[in-house]
Amino acid sequence: MANNVVKDAQGKAVTKYIRISPLKVRGVANEIRGKNVREALGILKFTPRKAASYLKKTLESAISNAENNSNLNKDALIVSEVYIDEGPTLKRFKPRARGSADRILKRTSHITVIVTEKEA
Repeated sequence: MANNVVKDAQGKAVTKYIRISPLKVRGVANEIRGKNVREALGILKFTPRKAASYLKKTLESAISNAENNSNLNKDALIVSEVYIDEGPTLKRFKPRARGSADRILKRTSHITVIVTEKEA
């Protein structure tokens, strides 16, 4: 039995506790899901949203993990999964009229990117 065969070879990267709302990140994440990694990096490079820079760094990390840990070819990689989970919410208060206060929710996100080799 060959133990050196890697099943489901993939590269995975997770970025946690990003100080941006998951709703804002998901809009950008939907643009790169299922695309070739070079195309996805090009999309993220020219997307004028704060979330694009976080996704780009996470995608680059996933590509490096795939190359170094699983010995995959960068040119054959596709973005197979991208999911954005909600992290802990920071609760803050804003003073309002007559001594009352409004709650401000500062949301955080966890970004997970998985890249796999394209089946030939």
